[in-house]
Amino acid sequence: MTDRKAELAANLARVEERISAACAGAGRKREEVTLIVVTKTYPASDVRLLAELGVRHVAENRDQEAAPKAAECADLPLIWHFVGQLQTNKVRSVSSYADVVQSVDRKRLVDALSRAAVGAARELGVLIQVALDVDSSDRGERGGVGPDGVERLAGSVAEAEGLRLDGLMTVAPLMGPYEGRPRAAFDRLMEISSRLRVAHPAANMVSAGMSSDLEEAVAAGATHVRVGTAVLGVRPRLR
Repeated sequence: MTDRKAELAANLARVEERISAACAGAGRKREEVTLIVVTKTYPASDVRLLAELGVRHVAENRDQEAAPKAAECADLPLIWHFVGQLQTNKVRSVSSYADVVQSVDRKRLVDALSRAAVGAARELGVLIQVALDVDSSDRGERGGVGPDGVERLAGSVAEAEGLRLDGLMTVAPLMGPYEGRPRAAFDRLMEISSRLRVAHPAANMVSAGMSSDLEEAVAAGATHVRVGTAVLGVRPRLR
């Protein structure tokens, strides 16, 4: 085993312990929570090592990095998640490799993803990104639609050809009433998810929690956690 593979294996083991402990503390089964490893800024070689270590879900947030990396790893049995803010001019590229787009927050993006998915003869899973730093249907500081806009946007996704409404995603807000209160933010997301599932029962995926707050997300009921730094190490500063 190479030094890097051993490092990743040790980091994954520590993250696994954290998730397992959080599940036990919340009275949940470990299999209820899926780990998504966020591989942004790290090379395709690391993605390959992660796959060898049993990772099946990976995430990226910048198409210019993700597209060539996904192409280089196309032979691996991976599920690719796109988690960054997405501009419509990148939709065609992202839809060619992403299995799930977690950052959908406006109707124009839904329409563009639908056209791209149909053109590529693919079905894309979609999560609506919920902004918890706003109360209305406005977009949040870090992207996402406010709670009041979730129901309408969910309807648009559900009706769009080539798209599958899978659920919701959020990022713990840096401002507003939930600043510094990730557990409260994730509890709020679960409330919104419960309402969403009344009309869309299959939209039961809840993506929340990262390296610093995965325990709070698991305790609240998240089905997926997005972990980067705790697995891959502190990222180099983007230029």
